[in-house]
Amino acid sequence: MATALSVKTSPRPGSRLALEVGVPGGRSQASYDAALERLSRSVRLPGFRKGRVPRAVLLQQLGPVRVRATALEELVESACRDALAQENVAALGQPEISDGFEALLDRFQPGEELVLTLELDVAPTPSLRMTRGLAVEAEAVAFDPARVDELLNDSRRQLATLVPVEDRAAATGDVAVIDFSGTFTDSGEAIEGGQGEGLEVDLEEGRMIPGFVEGIIGQTVGETRQVTCRFPDTYPQEDCRGRDASFSITLRDLKARELPDLDDAFAQRASDSATMADLRTQLEQRLRDEAERRTRSNRREALLKALVEQLEVELPETLIRQEINALLQETAAEMAQQGLDVKKLFTPEVVRNLASGSREEATSRLRRSLALQALARAEEISVGADALDAKLNEVRAGLSDSSRIDPQRLRQAVEEDLLQDQLFLWLEEHSTVGEPAAGSAADDASAETPKAKPRAKAKPKAKATEAESPSAD
Repeated sequence: MATALSVKTSPRPGSRLALEVGVPGGRSQASYDAALERLSRSVRLPGFRKGRVPRAVLLQQLGPVRVRATALEELVESACRDALAQENVAALGQPEISDGFEALLDRFQPGEELVLTLELDVAPTPSLRMTRGLAVEAEAVAFDPARVDELLNDSRRQLATLVPVEDRAAATGDVAVIDFSGTFTDSGEAIEGGQGEGLEVDLEEGRMIPGFVEGIIGQTVGETRQVTCRFPDTYPQEDCRGRDASFSITLRDLKARELPDLDDAFAQRASDSATMADLRTQLEQRLRDEAERRTRSNRREALLKALVEQLEVELPETLIRQEINALLQETAAEMAQQGLDVKKLFTPEVVRNLASGSREEATSRLRRSLALQALARAEEISVGADALDAKLNEVRAGLSDSSRIDPQRLRQAVEEDLLQDQLFLWLEEHSTVGEPAAGSAADDASAETPKAKPRAKAKPKAKATEAESPSAD
């Protein structure tokens, strides 16, 4: 009895493939007979021993459609599995019957040849119109020596001693301890969360909503003032946005910052450095490294963007859904690390909304990854075994407990990182990277820079909760 399948493949849009599979009559009959045998063993009928129910009785009791459907389900599953293996096709997701199961069931006659068409997503084959000679622009981040002094001054403020002020009014830079209560000007109703006692306020511009800090400046200890403010249009609390408010503010205490001298003792409190000279050198080097890192990141981002523009690929829906799921899992992991209850927060509706909103990002990530894959294949760029082993040993040496990490996954992750570095080095060598004609990243060099953080822990302060204070955010 012939059981070999005849298979014809044809491409479909969206990185899909159609397989027209011809199933011989002998195989369809065998599937039908096997289904009857399985059903006879599972059905109990009065007057018959289990597994001994005659076919005619079984068909009468179960109905011929159910038997044929059971046989067809197994036949389609096995034919699909064998056809993919025969054609050496790696399916993404579950193949689908092109005209549906019900239509196929109507055509299924045991003992006769059955032709079915399966459609499935397959891995895309990305290609690049051009790999060499890309021309891009990327901002260079310059090291700004003034940032060293800014970081040192920030650390001085963190390590400052707060001393009571009794002989003058509140001034910019002080720390005020206040009681306050607020009402909306238009309605006179109390502001939700607009009351507090013992709130410590840094008297600096931008710390609170406009007018709040300015109203405290010039106030003396024990004095109560009525201060008029206006909530920003972007204020987080929706019912406050754009509304005028009146706050009754009583200054209970006033403190000034006594900044430490920039000497060796300060360097030892603020860092692991023994002297101010060492601390300055350390900060300067960290800022230089950060500027170089951001410059390199800008260059790589520009090169990758240009490479993606050269990409030709059709993204299968299955791959996009898989990437969306990966993004959702990353979001859930981040929320769990923050101590949030992911199971409560991730309701079906939230998951649907997140999935819908993540589609564009998922597509972008896929295109970036596939562009690099296409470059590696087109230019035959790979990671050498010696380089991979050396990097693996270096990574393992830096792990506190490598026994808890899957060695295969670790090897794969290290290989991917090394390959990405090689691909960007290749792109740098075979592309032209210039700087924008106007503007400079030097003005923004302060962003994301490391700070000299004090090792001494600050003393806890009595502060109102975020919901209770009219902060600028």
